[in-house]
Amino acid sequence: MQTVYDLIIVGGGPGGIGAVVEAKELGLEKVLLIEKTENHSHTIRKFYKDKKRVDKDWQGQAVELEGNIDFVDGTKESTLNHFDKLLDDEVIDSKFNCEVQKVTKEGDVFTVETSDGAFMSKHVIVSIGRMGKPNKPSYKIPPSLRSLVGYNLDKCGNSENVLVVGGGDSAVEYACDLSDTNEVTLTYRRNDLTRPNPTNQEMIYQYVEDDRVTLKLGIDIENVESLEGQIQVNYADGTHEVYDRIVYAIGGTTPKDFLKACGFTLDERGEPLFDENYESEVKGLYLAGDIAFASGGSIAIALNHGYRIVSHILGK
Repeated sequence: MQTVYDLIIVGGGPGGIGAVVEAKELGLEKVLLIEKTENHSHTIRKFYKDKKRVDKDWQGQAVELEGNIDFVDGTKESTLNHFDKLLDDEVIDSKFNCEVQKVTKEGDVFTVETSDGAFMSKHVIVSIGRMGKPNKPSYKIPPSLRSLVGYNLDKCGNSENVLVVGGGDSAVEYACDLSDTNEVTLTYRRNDLTRPNPTNQEMIYQYVEDDRVTLKLGIDIENVESLEGQIQVNYADGTHEVYDRIVYAIGGTTPKDFLKACGFTLDERGEPLFDENYESEVKGLYLAGDIAFASGGSIAIALNHGYRIVSHILGK
């Protein structure tokens, strides 16, 4: 007979990892983690620059850890190492390079349909990130420029004139990191950089004072066009500048179609509905991690999601 798991966790980010560890600590026996990429923490690996600082209290928001997982300030590398150890210490079933396609419920049992077959469970937690589908600008990117446009630092080289677009922590960190080997401009449609955490705000303005990064604030980009192998950026005030590369760091988008396929009801903004226990309108179907935050979230809070959900499942 096919195994019916007590819990299937979709997504190997902090919320999923938290749920895995808490499930074992609190007494759920049969747990399966499903991740569509080859390793856990895909968003951190792909979108965090090397040696990026990772704060427990994200954007200065003090978070008290509620469960059995310790988490402290560190770097991208130390955070990944910490999660490696948490998962290595736990004996769980896992499926990597396995993409979930649909979640349905019949009676008291969920069927999770994947690229590697169907799996059954009494409860399901969907813990996926928003950055798997990064936001793109409203204007069209000409096909000829796509090799010069990115949403992280993967394509970036040295000695380029780079425009970073965005006003959050990632944009600031990308700009400062790139400035070591490139000429960098950071542009944001608002007049002030209020979204980054205090440390990043102090850092970007120090880089500006040291002439390492140029700020171009309070202006929208109208469109971009190709200019002899470079990118001409046309601004809303009628001016234009030419760059070798653009990096967009403008957040992520809720994967609406996927959430609908998993059984979630979405509100008028396209955000999934869930209650104070992170349970959807379908009993036994939960949401955790970054996807449960409308504006992105904290690793520590995501870890708490795992503890709260597993506690709710067990009636604790």
